[in-house]
Amino acid sequence: MPPTAGLREPSAPLEKIPLETYVPPAKPSLIGLSRAELAAKLGEIGVPAHQQKMRVQQLWHWIYFRGARTFDEMTSVSKDTRTALAEHVTVDRPEVVAEQISNDGTRKWLLRLPSGDDLQKAHEVECVYIPETDRGTLCVSSQVGCTLNCSFCHTGTQRLVRNLTAGEIAGQVMVARDRLNDWADRETPLGNRLITNVVMMGMGEPLYNFDAVRDALLVVSDNEGIGISRRRITLSTSGVVPNIKRAGEEIGVMLAISLHAVRDELRNELVPLNRKYPIAELLQACRDYPGASNARRITFEYVMLKGVNDSLDDARLLVKLLKGIPAKINLIPFNPWPGSAYECSDWEQIEKFSEYVFNAGYSSPVRTPRGRDILAACGQLKSETEKLSARERQALRAMAMTD
Repeated sequence: MPPTAGLREPSAPLEKIPLETYVPPAKPSLIGLSRAELAAKLGEIGVPAHQQKMRVQQLWHWIYFRGARTFDEMTSVSKDTRTALAEHVTVDRPEVVAEQISNDGTRKWLLRLPSGDDLQKAHEVECVYIPETDRGTLCVSSQVGCTLNCSFCHTGTQRLVRNLTAGEIAGQVMVARDRLNDWADRETPLGNRLITNVVMMGMGEPLYNFDAVRDALLVVSDNEGIGISRRRITLSTSGVVPNIKRAGEEIGVMLAISLHAVRDELRNELVPLNRKYPIAELLQACRDYPGASNARRITFEYVMLKGVNDSLDDARLLVKLLKGIPAKINLIPFNPWPGSAYECSDWEQIEKFSEYVFNAGYSSPVRTPRGRDILAACGQLKSETEKLSARERQALRAMAMTD
């Protein structure tokens, strides 16, 4: 395929505008609130100030350590307080509409998000759990749809409906723990936690929903609750440069960059946001990322597109561009979807590309495609808010089975 075949016109918009805003339900959930916000909520329902710190600690333990689904389960909280809480708030998570389990063990959940507006169509997102021998990774969404228009990404073809709240983001982790029976007070088959890693690589651009993503990840990483280490949480961005430094300072998790091209001309088309924040500016933000070191390397994601970005010249320039940045490079075989003009690079070419990068001193694993048969692979997520036609689904499954 010619290098520019199937690329979008340079006039494609850089960013989409949200179509809707979040409407809280009449009885909002406590999921995603910070300790200070929990204390304020307790004050609203009449809990005396001198009790609030103790009650917050109790709630935090029951919600985030034990995974309580109702206030009745919280036996260490006074009955009067439980009754008052149940009258005004909930501990609801997103609703599981559907679960699919891949032949490789990957699980995908379609989650419906509650809304307080009866006239508003229910919003839905997808969340994916990927089990491996040494870890279990949960891929979490940050938006309904996506702000961006990356031309190779199926999710990027969606409208941007709205940003998720901190509770809806943290709630995905809680739903996964519910479904896997993976709370800290329960036994798992091998005795270890099933969800060990979280990646903000689902639907949406996390750094265009910065505050909610930050607040959710601070809840997820709190060691008195869900307790997933910040070194096991990775935030992936297409390059929202002004918020990269903020992410390091205010969240402190691992950083991944969706790079995918080494020349501005090509990246402008693959990742139109590059026209706003070009490669040199993006890589400088990576050099300045707080905490980056050989022990905390930045991951650069690079989707392998046949005849587009997979030449050895591209590999050489990639190595040159990343000089001085503590980095590893994830090579991602392109996951096909109906309507895409791209093809995955030949395996032989992927190996040559990987070998060159590895010999230059960079870790360059090729990401094994997971969950293709249930449309759960990288770049394939597309919520039921925009349903695929039966023909599209059949085509996607055929691609997965014959790849």
